[in-house]
Amino acid sequence: MEKNKDKKINQKIEMKLSENPMKIQICSEIGKLEGVILHTPGPEVENMTPQNAERALYSDILNLSVAGVEYEQFRGVLEKVTKVFQVKDLLAETLAEPEVKKFLISRVIENSKVRDIKSYLLEQNAEDLAKLLIEGVPIQNNSLSDYLSRQRFKLEPLHNFFFTRDASSSVLDTVFINRMASPVRIRESLIMESIFDFHPKFIARTANPDLSRHFDSLISMEGGDILVAREDILLIGTGIRTTSQGIDYIARKIESREQTRHIIVQQLPQSPESFIHLDMVFTFLDFDKCMIYKPLILESNKYATIHLTVDNGKITSISEENNIIEALQKLGMPLQPILCGGIERQNQEREQWHSGANFFAFAPGKIIGYERNVHTIEELSKSGFSVVRAKDIIAGKDDLSNYEKVVVTIHGAELSRGGGGARCMTMPVRRENISW
Repeated sequence: MEKNKDKKINQKIEMKLSENPMKIQICSEIGKLEGVILHTPGPEVENMTPQNAERALYSDILNLSVAGVEYEQFRGVLEKVTKVFQVKDLLAETLAEPEVKKFLISRVIENSKVRDIKSYLLEQNAEDLAKLLIEGVPIQNNSLSDYLSRQRFKLEPLHNFFFTRDASSSVLDTVFINRMASPVRIRESLIMESIFDFHPKFIARTANPDLSRHFDSLISMEGGDILVAREDILLIGTGIRTTSQGIDYIARKIESREQTRHIIVQQLPQSPESFIHLDMVFTFLDFDKCMIYKPLILESNKYATIHLTVDNGKITSISEENNIIEALQKLGMPLQPILCGGIERQNQEREQWHSGANFFAFAPGKIIGYERNVHTIEELSKSGFSVVRAKDIIAGKDDLSNYEKVVVTIHGAELSRGGGGARCMTMPVRRENISW
C-alpha cells in the first residue's frame, strides 16, 4: 500500500491546488484560531456501561442527553469565531477514496484483531463506515463464540474521541500522530492519520513514531501533554500518558537549522486521574497570562521541571528549573499566573478535579471554559477578563468583538465528568502567527 499511499498523497496535493486547502500551522497556544477539528459526542458515549467504563478510561458514565446540550454550547461558540471541521465528516470524505478505505480498514483490522468483520466493513459506504469506525460494530451473534461472548461489540466504540486533542497534535507545520498510552485509543490515531494524509482540505506533514527508524516500544505521547508556547518553545508533560521516550521522539522531529528550540518538561503525578495531562494543571490564556494549578506548578514538590535545549534535532543540554513560570521567564516569556480555584487550597483541589485549569484560547485573551468552576472564573474576572455566557454569544445577544479580554463560560456539569475540559475537546489545525 505504501506506493499507493504515495500516489494518493500526490493526487491529494494536486486537488488542493484548486480547493484552497488549509495548511497546518500552529506556532502558539493563543494565536487567533483559523481552523479546529472537533468530534461531537454521539452513541459511542452512551454505549459505555459501568462494566466497561474503566476499560474505556472513565471513572463514571456520562448522560449523553445532558452532555450533548453542553457540547452544543461549546461547538456553537467556536463556530462563531472560526472554521470548524467534524471528525466524522472528514473521515467519511476520506473514505470515499476506495484505496484509502481499504488501507484504513486493513490497519484497523490488524490493530483490533477482528479479521472476521473485514468483509463487512468493506461492504459499507463511506458514511456508514465512518459511523461504524467511531461508534463501534455490534456483535451479530452469528457464531457460538459470539453468542457466548459477554461483549456487546466486535469493534469497540471510541468512547473518548470527543477529546480530539489527544490522538494528534499540530506543532508548527507538522501533525504528530500520537502513539497513545492505552490500546483502546489507538484507532483514534489511525483515523486522524488517514485524514491528514489523504483529505484534500489539509496540507499536512505527519510524523508517526510507529513508522520511525527511531521506533521504541516505550514511546507514548498524547496531545493534552503537548503545548506550543512559542515557535521555539514547547511545554510537554510527562506522566502516565506521555513518556520520556515520547519526548525524545518529539525533540528529534522539531529539528531546525535556523534557531535553537526549547522543550520545558513537567513531571506529573501518576494519580489521581485529574493530573492525566499537563493541560489539566497549566494552560495559556494571553500573551502574558496563564492558568495554573498552584500546588503542582509553583509550590515545592517532588515533580521536576526540566529544560531541554534542542539543536538540529539533538538534545544539547538538560537542566532543572524551579518551575515552568521561571523557565519561560528566562526565555523571554514573562507570564502572570492566574490560580485555578483561587487562593483556598480546598477550592483549588475541587476545581482542578473538574478541569478548572483547562481553558482553550481562540484568540489572545479570549478563552472558553466551564462555568461550574466559580472560584476560577472569579480569579479571571479579577485579572481583567469579562465573563460572558456561551448561550448569549450563540443567540447574538453579545458579541465577542466587543471585548479585549473575555472568558466564555459553558455548562460543564456533565462534560467535566468525562475527565477533560475545553482544550481537551479541540484539535487546532491553524492559528494566526503571533508577533511577540
